[in-house]
Amino acid sequence: MTSLRKLGSSDLEVFPLSLGGNVFGWTADEAQSLAVLDAYTAAGGNFVDTADAYSAWVPGNKGGESETVIGKWLAARGNRSDVVIATKVGAHPDFKGLSAHTIKSAADESLRRLGTDYIDLYYTHFDDPSVPVEEIITALDELVTSGKVRAIAASNLTPERLQESLDFSDREGLARYAALQPHYNLVSRDTYEGRLQEVASRGGLAAVPYYALASGFLTGKYRPGTEVDSARAEGAAKHLQTERGLRVLKALDEVAQAHGAEVATVALAWLASRPTVAAPIASARTVEQLPALVAVAELELTDAELSKLTEASA
Repeated sequence: MTSLRKLGSSDLEVFPLSLGGNVFGWTADEAQSLAVLDAYTAAGGNFVDTADAYSAWVPGNKGGESETVIGKWLAARGNRSDVVIATKVGAHPDFKGLSAHTIKSAADESLRRLGTDYIDLYYTHFDDPSVPVEEIITALDELVTSGKVRAIAASNLTPERLQESLDFSDREGLARYAALQPHYNLVSRDTYEGRLQEVASRGGLAAVPYYALASGFLTGKYRPGTEVDSARAEGAAKHLQTERGLRVLKALDEVAQAHGAEVATVALAWLASRPTVAAPIASARTVEQLPALVAVAELELTDAELSKLTEASA
């Protein structure tokens, strides 16, 4: 049985791989999405990540498609209390920004789509510098006090605004961010390491990194001279043009071979070992893509292997 990880200062305990719901209702249709969710929980997973904006960018969609799919799955399986559901506010076309009114109205819509009366972890998706942190935290605290949200978190936030938010929560005795969702992986370290990680570490926050596999580059399927049919191929393939990208692939190949593991599993294991990180986020469009992701829970890399990957990615 995989041991769960505590999520910062909250009472939430999560599997070391968070299942990304961005593909549900987008590149994975409803049947595929339900199958992936079933397979993830069957493997011991309990931490599903979505957002009210997923997937508003798809022609014909209006946002909330991913939450709706997850809601149908929760209703059909009757497993709400077994799963930690994280969603986000601030980027839905009808609920943009982080005014108090927007936060509370969007939360009610998320609850409706998810078919539940509480959200386990509620993120501010993108910061809204036009709104004082006092207003944002107070609105989030009201959601916690009312029982609609168990814990709050932030994504895409500057170190300064994060610190300001934590200070206000502490000063006023209000709900406090328990987690942070940064862009962080083997080929994008400066997006988290440094000041932001320092604030998170000092504040006792857990990191739940997105783009954990660099849009698929760190699965190893992108190689010089190959073409991959994926909606994210262009973003992933750009790493092949950098020395660091090629160094990282070589190191991943060597470590993966030593363990008989998938390249993606090794990339996630490095990330899961980093200071403050509780659970990287990765999405699977099909059930076949899932085993390499959940295997991170069982893969233990040696200190030498972790150092090799850290040096290659420097």
